[in-house]
Amino acid sequence: MHKSRLGDLVIECEAGDIDDHAAFWAGALGRTVETEAKNARYRRLHGKEGEIGILLQAVDHPSRVHLDIETDDPEREVERLEKLGATIVQRFDRWVVMEATSGHRFCVVHPQLPGFEE
Repeated sequence: MHKSRLGDLVIECEAGDIDDHAAFWAGALGRTVETEAKNARYRRLHGKEGEIGILLQAVDHPSRVHLDIETDDPEREVERLEKLGATIVQRFDRWVVMEATSGHRFCVVHPQLPGFEE
């Protein structure tokens, strides 16, 4: 049986400077910004241990918020979610964008946060 859990809350930012957006959200949420970005489109906001992960993402569509579901088996998790009524919007190399029956979009991703194996 595969495992899955709620991963990140992703704040998608359409326009402006991602570092400015990260500074705002870090201040608003009492977090710190990861100083070394591995990808220019993303900034991670660090909080206290055990808090939900928050990731900012620069996007080319209107700003919104979505959830990431982490899993050790993305294909099986996508199949499970499809059986619940979700649909696939788009597949990427490292994640799948899906849409819930409520119309909300979310992503199925490999584990990104510490403690997944626990």
